[in-house]
Amino acid sequence: MTSGETRITRAAGVDERTEVTSARSRRMVGVVVRAAALWRSARRGTRAALQWAARTIRPAGVLALAAATVGTVLGLVFGWMEWIVAGAVAGVLLLMSVPFLFGTRSYDVALALGHRRIVAGEGVSARVIVRNGGPRIVLPGRIDVPVGDGLVEFDVPMLRAGRETVRIVDLPPQPRGIVTVGPATTVRSDPIGLLRRERSFAEVFDLYVHPRTAVLPSTGAGIVRDLDGTPTRRLVDADMSFHAIREYAPGDARRQIHWKSTAKTGQLMVRQYEESRRSRMAVVLGLAEPEHASDDEFELAVSCAASLALRAVHDARDLDIVVGADIPRVVRSRLRAIRHLPSGAPRLLLDAFSGVERLTNTMPIEEVCRLTAEATARLSIAVVVVGSRVGLTRLRQAALCFPDDTVVIAVICDESAHPRTQVFGGLAVFTVGVLDDLAGLLLRGVSS
Repeated sequence: MTSGETRITRAAGVDERTEVTSARSRRMVGVVVRAAALWRSARRGTRAALQWAARTIRPAGVLALAAATVGTVLGLVFGWMEWIVAGAVAGVLLLMSVPFLFGTRSYDVALALGHRRIVAGEGVSARVIVRNGGPRIVLPGRIDVPVGDGLVEFDVPMLRAGRETVRIVDLPPQPRGIVTVGPATTVRSDPIGLLRRERSFAEVFDLYVHPRTAVLPSTGAGIVRDLDGTPTRRLVDADMSFHAIREYAPGDARRQIHWKSTAKTGQLMVRQYEESRRSRMAVVLGLAEPEHASDDEFELAVSCAASLALRAVHDARDLDIVVGADIPRVVRSRLRAIRHLPSGAPRLLLDAFSGVERLTNTMPIEEVCRLTAEATARLSIAVVVVGSRVGLTRLRQAALCFPDDTVVIAVICDESAHPRTQVFGGLAVFTVGVLDDLAGLLLRGVSS
């Protein structure tokens, strides 16, 4: 055994381990470990530097950087004084742009919306508080506030330490939908636009843009007059609307026996009633993209459906709002699905209509009505709202999906048509060109 080696032997039962190490091998292992650590650190540093460069250097800055490096090298190699001067100027511009990036972390930004719910076509104001939380003066900067697919920006003046500025920003009018507002982002950039540094804050708001709605006549005194319940064709043993007398059958309640008729006929006779019920209304909105001629026509359909549903909620009706569900293309031929929108309160109802969109992969209106009739029992009235590309024949097929004692009304939204009322095979069809036509057609239908 040499002086540079160490042998360790340990015996324990049948276990035996022998370890031979040397000073040279330990040094080799140490070098490999340090080299691997340096390589990992270099990779992390390079990745961080590339990410910082991608976030900070703008396209103009890339050109300036290329001119500062390539231009200077070419000028020195070939002796081109013009390239050397161009590279030096580009380098000086880059160095002068760096101080404009300082102070991004000193801003504290608070964002608040004036309203969380608005109507389509209206704007909303936002209150932005910018405070300098650092110990030094911060140069003027800019704040960007994303609003959906757009961007609202405004300048921030120079702020001393601990000072703040409050800005009221008017956000532009928004179309119907759920618009994401925020996060507010501080932007530091040089006047030329070579470098840019951003910092985003955590506050993000969902702005619900409700569809436009119209004031409609009360459904309780109009389309279905049933303040205390309307008798139906279904016969039951106990209710309020008397229908007839029939012979007693085993299981009938003794309190329903009609004793006068029993005395006349000599056999037990019981009362029979027509079932009366509280009216239940369904609003069915077609979302299939081929059923609407344009986006504006679809917005009209959404507004009509929301107006009808809102009127039913105000009348304290039992309401179901049904739309087609988005079905994956791979199972479209084997899957049928509908979606019920919340209808408990006006705010929840309108919030749900804010998120309704045209769908490419969904069922046609006939299938939606068929599933609605299967899923909803004892419907008194069903209102089907569709676009102009759904013909009367398809509407008739959709109406036949509901029970015979259900009143079915169709509303066709066609911006190029005049308002009119049609009766097609017992189906009342209202055609509206603008939202205000709906109230007039319903009043006309009630009076007739």
